[in-house]
Amino acid sequence: MTTDASATAARRPGEQALTALGLGAPALDPADTSAHTFPGGGRWRTEVPSCEGPEALAVILKEASRLDVPIHRISQGSGVWMLTDAEITEMVEATGERDIELCLFTGPRGTWDIGGSTRTDSKGGGLRARGHDAVAGCVEDAVRATELGVKCLLVADEGVLWTLHRARLAGLIPADTTLKVSALIGPVNPAAYAVYERLGADSVNVPSDLTLDHLTEIRRVSGAPMDMYIEAPDDLGGYIRMYEVAELIRRGAPLYLKFGLSKAPAIYPYGHHMRDLTLSTARERVRRGRLALDLLARHGADGDMAPLGSRLPGELNRFGIQS
Repeated sequence: MTTDASATAARRPGEQALTALGLGAPALDPADTSAHTFPGGGRWRTEVPSCEGPEALAVILKEASRLDVPIHRISQGSGVWMLTDAEITEMVEATGERDIELCLFTGPRGTWDIGGSTRTDSKGGGLRARGHDAVAGCVEDAVRATELGVKCLLVADEGVLWTLHRARLAGLIPADTTLKVSALIGPVNPAAYAVYERLGADSVNVPSDLTLDHLTEIRRVSGAPMDMYIEAPDDLGGYIRMYEVAELIRRGAPLYLKFGLSKAPAIYPYGHHMRDLTLSTARERVRRGRLALDLLARHGADGDMAPLGSRLPGELNRFGIQS
């Protein structure tokens, strides 16, 4: 028995029914397709964010196994300094057993500092590290985390990013440490995106309200991996873009699909007083991931996932280091 190729070809949401009604969408422009991939092949990876400790991690891994959700990276938002050595080690070992990259946030940030500007309408400097001591705290976190086996660090300050990039070049932290830029300082134009890449970013979390055309513009100047919330938490807008996932990949590859959760209270900095909420939202993030992956499969667009266990970004453009 032969299979009709049109039945298995990638399609857009509602395409067949709308075409039959004379409402078909305009043809996609091949020029909008990103020319970039992850090293070793693949155009997209997955990430489960807001995993705030070993207990939440165990919930995520169990649910991912139950729902068959592939995971490339698990990230945390409260910070290295909010975890004990034993907790970090437990998370490193659990993710290492499954060949998943663990990414922990570095150090103090402006929204938790004594500076009042972050509480004004302008938000001041936002999450950025205020002063030398805040940068030092981020570096302290980076050294401690990498000594315990963490291979990915999340940063929310350009100076911290550049400092940690220089630190890995100097051998102060392992050379294969990857640096991820937080969504809360994410660039919104191609020029800024290229600057983050040159400062040392190995993946850059862009705001989830960027348009498809914005992604195409970025990809014309940079091949650095991009992170994007498919469903954003409320403090990042609460956007739900599941039906756009195939087009986000086409335009934004290489792309990390981040499975966030809207209508959920903020949990940073995490403590056991928020345990029940944190565990229930961790479980639901994995379920949301399953929903997004099911949509991709239903539209015949679930191919080209990067191999599980892959984590490095490939060759990127950097600013030179002057002596």
